[in-house]
This record gives sequence, structure tokens and C-alpha cells, in this order.
Amino acid sequence: MNQRVVSRDEWLKARIELLNAEKEFSRARDALSAQRRELPSVEVPNYTFDGADGAVSLADLFDGRSQLIVYHFMFDPEWDAGCKSCSFVTDHFQNALVHLAHRDVTLVAVSRAPLDKLDAYAARMGWSHRWVSSLGGSFNYDFGVSFTPQQIEAAAPYNYGTGTGWGEAPGLSVFLRDGDRILHTYSTYSRGLDLLINTYNYLDLVPRGRNYDGDDQYMGWLRRRDEYGD
Repeated sequence: MNQRVVSRDEWLKARIELLNAEKEFSRARDALSAQRRELPSVEVPNYTFDGADGAVSLADLFDGRSQLIVYHFMFDPEWDAGCKSCSFVTDHFQNALVHLAHRDVTLVAVSRAPLDKLDAYAARMGWSHRWVSSLGGSFNYDFGVSFTPQQIEAAAPYNYGTGTGWGEAPGLSVFLRDGDRILHTYSTYSRGLDLLINTYNYLDLVPRGRNYDGDDQYMGWLRRRDEYGD
């Protein structure tokens, strides 16, 4: 890395130019967020999951609130541990749960792995969020984050056709309660999940940024929080 060194006056001029660009970006982000909120919705079935107290419905997951965020956590039933990238995301939303709850929002995770594996992995990671299993149901497949062998062979589309699906993929979906109806308002996948990862926001502030190098751009550097070895 070759960091350019200038006088304080030159730095201040460059910083103000960047500030103008940052403000433009903030305004564009606000406009995009407003556009996202104005998306139409579609009614969905009241799916059933396996939870800590037995069968639990999608409506139950709202926990008395009107808005629900579901993080589609990659955890194949055959795996012994959850996806390291999804674990990275989950590390970031633990402390947000109480604040979201006070803004009428519930956040839960859903995976296809059986509940005993989810519970064991959550205990290992020190997580306390609600996590239910969709094993045996169509939820993951309906929301484009799990794919059958036949779909994989046929290069099933992921992220609205901008990628190709494999066995398990990450995503996030948003739902709204409207009386007895459950409405699906939004889903995002792939790089759309970057906003959930505050570590990236910090890395984007420093000179080397995310410091991608070769496999690093695909999270090759990433480890589960208890696997860094230091």
C-alpha cells in the first residue's frame, strides 16, 4: 500500500470533497430505503417450524409485534456447524434485538438443520436469539435459500436470477402482520446482506479497507469467532 502524504490544507480540501460525496450517498440511501418501504406485498401461508416449545407458526414468530425479520441462516441438516459467514452476520445482530423489539420489530433465524443442532451451535457461539428449524417444510425452498439436487443440477436461480443456487444460501426476508394475514414485503440476498455486517462499516473507514486479496474477497479470511486461534 502506497499512502499519499500531503499538507493539512490539501488534506482538508480533499476531505471536504469527500464529505460532499458522502452526503450525496446518504441522501441516495435514504431515498432507496423509502423506495424499499413502498414495495407492494404478497400474502404468504402461515408456515410451521420446530421451536423450543414444539411446533410454532410463522405468526407466532412475530411474538406479538407487527413486523418480523427472518434471517435465513445456512445450516444444512447434514452439517455439524453453521455457515461461518452466517455466523459472522449473526454476531452482529445479537445486541440489536432489544432495540428492534422497542420499534415493533422481531428478528429470528430460520435454518433447515434440526433443532438440537441449532441449539448446540447457538450455545457454542453464545447466542440468545430465537432460532427455529424449517426441516421437513417448504419455507427455505419457497424463499430461494435452499435448493434440491435437481434444482442445483438445473442451475436454479438465486437472488432473483443474478446468481446460481447451491444447496444452501444466505438471505433475509421481512414480513408484516395485517390482521390474520401475513404479508411478505421484502427479501434480500448475497451482497444485499452487507448492511447487516457492522464490521464491514468499520473496515470501510480505514486505509486498507476490507483488504481483499485473492480468496479474501469471498470471505476466505473469515473464521468463526472461536476459531481464529489467537
